[in-house]
Amino acid sequence: MREQQSLKAAKLLSPKRNTTRSHSVDELAAEQLDHFGVDPNTDYGRTLLSTARHLYEAQLDISELWQITNQTLGDLSRKDKIAYFNAKKFLSFQIAKILDTLQNPFRATFQSLHLHNGTQVGQSHYPLFDNVTALFSATPVIVRTATYVYACTEWVDDAFQGKEFTHQIYSRLLNPTNISLANAIVDLEAGPYSADYLAWNFNSGMAAIDGVLSNVLSHGDVLLVSRNVYGGVYQLLHDYYAREKRLNIQLEWFDGYDANSFKLRLEEVKAKYRERLQDHELHVYLESPCNPHGYVLDVAGISKAAHKGGHQVILDSTLATPVLHQPLQRKDKTERPDYVVHSYTKDICGSGATTAGVVIGETYKMFQPKGESINGYDWSRTLFWDVYYIKGAFLDSEKAFDVLTGMKTLEQRIMIKSINTQVLSQFLDSHPDIQVHCHSLSHNHNAAIREKQLRHGWPCALFTIDMEKAGLCRDTFVRFFDALEPAFSHQVSIGQNNTIVLCPALTSHSEMGPEEQQEAGIYLTTLRIAVGTENIKELIAHFINVTRLHLDPVMPGFSEQFMGSEDIDNLYDSVAETVCRQHFTTGTKVSELLETKS
Repeated sequence: MREQQSLKAAKLLSPKRNTTRSHSVDELAAEQLDHFGVDPNTDYGRTLLSTARHLYEAQLDISELWQITNQTLGDLSRKDKIAYFNAKKFLSFQIAKILDTLQNPFRATFQSLHLHNGTQVGQSHYPLFDNVTALFSATPVIVRTATYVYACTEWVDDAFQGKEFTHQIYSRLLNPTNISLANAIVDLEAGPYSADYLAWNFNSGMAAIDGVLSNVLSHGDVLLVSRNVYGGVYQLLHDYYAREKRLNIQLEWFDGYDANSFKLRLEEVKAKYRERLQDHELHVYLESPCNPHGYVLDVAGISKAAHKGGHQVILDSTLATPVLHQPLQRKDKTERPDYVVHSYTKDICGSGATTAGVVIGETYKMFQPKGESINGYDWSRTLFWDVYYIKGAFLDSEKAFDVLTGMKTLEQRIMIKSINTQVLSQFLDSHPDIQVHCHSLSHNHNAAIREKQLRHGWPCALFTIDMEKAGLCRDTFVRFFDALEPAFSHQVSIGQNNTIVLCPALTSHSEMGPEEQQEAGIYLTTLRIAVGTENIKELIAHFINVTRLHLDPVMPGFSEQFMGSEDIDNLYDSVAETVCRQHFTTGTKVSELLETKS
């Protein structure tokens, strides 16, 4: 049995892995020399034969280590996990050292093949000579390459079939920096279930959304969409997918946030399209927290209701980030969405310097080698082969590195934004002529779901206000809005370190008609505020001064109706203390970390 396992594991290293007729490691090693035309009876050949034999044996040992790890990891003490981790780490260094030692004779042989004369001085430097030491980089390496060096014919054949991950083909498909980011976001989002999920990174959040919709939707399907979605998504759905000459997707909308209202709307839609659904599918698209108001939906309850009817659920969780909401970590799998989308451009990266996006889904729906079928799901339907492989909306290595760097401070930034959001929303709510649409407020209709759904009950750092009650004329409002700079940045994105304000009716949701804007609760005086990490007291003081400058002259005493300065200071102290206590006192206890068994 061990000999059969040895041969199976060893064949993976053979240049003739798919066509070899060798029945032992010795035969594989001899076949390798013959494949490259090396005489085994020379000093070089005898040494190479011995080396190849050792490598084939090592492949078996490493394969056994992997099997043992899978079988025993759950029962190991933390002490043993530390020992085993560092042993494997050092083994990686040893293997890399062997590869590095090989580079000198490898380089010498390469150099001996070329005489750099005349126009031949431009002979390319062979990259493998210098790439090995990159294995020791403390941060993911930015791999700036369009293509890769092939090992041999059969290995690259397997690579094109999706059966050889070490052998990457083209950076439009796979790139080491990109894969590093994909692994990182899956770990953050899926946690203990990470082994069941896979991610593909795209060049923008919209590209990720288009990618998953392209994969899930078929011509004539029905899509039930939560009302408050990003304006770009509305435009993509309405102007592309719903067009009869495109995919003829039947769009339906629901306005609620809880599972019960969703169930009622779902039954209405299914009744309306009863005949169509005999030959087509119904899917669900959610954005939670949603744009522009930041309200959250009962994702777990809605997903469970949708799955009961056999409908797939796509969730855009950009505004929550994995810090506030981890929908893929629900113990009840029916409560998890099928796909989670993030725009890395926002909080996960945080710098505002990169556009990027990701789709996360169960592995068998995201990738399978060609020819395979898992859970009745054919490889050709997976997001990789169906969309990612052919559309080319890949994420390049520099952007992937930017996002990876931003992720390191994500939790701390979200904590500060939670403090700022609570303080700013309560300050604005103290004015009788300002309507604050923010679930941070305890009296808001979305507060209960926020408390139940988001980590620590922290609010999303996006909300809106409107000043319709003040009855401002357009000219006054525009002058007021324009003066909010520089404290409140006039930009169209969200999720950065600076606080950003815009008018959705004129910008992010201008694709909607007046009727659709009204249904979404968007008016001319609606301000969308994306809260940053600055000193929130400075922002509040600036807001008050702008009302003194532009609103008091037309509405005397307007600025005096906010809460007082001392109350603002006390509010900030109270909120900051509460949030910090929640963050720093609810983590894993030391006694749990010292347990002998996991």
